[in-house]
Amino acid sequence: MSSILQKPEWLTKKISNINIIEDTAALLTDLSLHTVCDGADCPNRCECYSKKTATFMILGSVCTRQCRFCAVSKGRPGLLDANEPANVGKACRELGLKHVVVTSVTRDDLPDGGAEHFALTVQEIRSQNPSATIELLIPDLNGNWDALKIITDSKPDVLNHNVETVPALYANVRPQANYERSLELIRKVKEFDCKIFTKSGIMVGLGEKEEQVYQVMDDLIKSNCDILTVGQYLQPSSQHISLKEYVHPEKFEEYKWIAETKGFKYVYSGPFVRSSYNASLGLDQINTLNGQIAISIT
Repeated sequence: MSSILQKPEWLTKKISNINIIEDTAALLTDLSLHTVCDGADCPNRCECYSKKTATFMILGSVCTRQCRFCAVSKGRPGLLDANEPANVGKACRELGLKHVVVTSVTRDDLPDGGAEHFALTVQEIRSQNPSATIELLIPDLNGNWDALKIITDSKPDVLNHNVETVPALYANVRPQANYERSLELIRKVKEFDCKIFTKSGIMVGLGEKEEQVYQVMDDLIKSNCDILTVGQYLQPSSQHISLKEYVHPEKFEEYKWIAETKGFKYVYSGPFVRSSYNASLGLDQINTLNGQIAISIT
């Protein structure tokens, strides 16, 4: 039995703005919406809710896969909620979101993996929040690239798919996933629409080696990935895969620097970083850079 690691002081967060947190949670409940903030037991939940923001989790709350790092419920999902896309759009409007992040459980039971539902959700967000930018964090769709085309045709600003960990750990961490398939998905996004920014993320603290992390960076760059997130794995319960290490903030800074030198347009690296945490920062940074390039050319 592995020993329990003591949580370091840099992984402590204070809770404030309780009333706003409760109001945000109540709105989501009233609209029958799920969030990855709750479903995945995210450590940033209270912070994000206090800022009146959340990452919507569509296609229900039950995942068909058995990833050993994830706290989302697993089993046999129910029917899709036809009102969910419109309710996500309404929630975005009422929360006043300028950048909307939508993810989902994995639905291997659906022929298109939920692609059409994603597209309808983007359509509703655009309709009710025309000025908002949209970021989608999608599953691998079992390699169904026709389904991926449905999603890219909906024109999200950012399309994210996480590789999650290094290939050597996939069998234990993501037994139903495939590293090469995930890289191929990111490559396909750019083939379908080169204007969509691509994004991926990796957790550390699972026993990976530094050189393996650097190899993942290289693989993502070769797959035309624009944005990278690096965050600390936190074990949701004793039933989930064991935490091997709390990575020091200085190492996250090193990962950020190295990733930037490899060519990512934006890198967000830190103990609390998650794919959707402060997600607008990456798009803002890229747009600022693109603006500067445009000015220098003209």
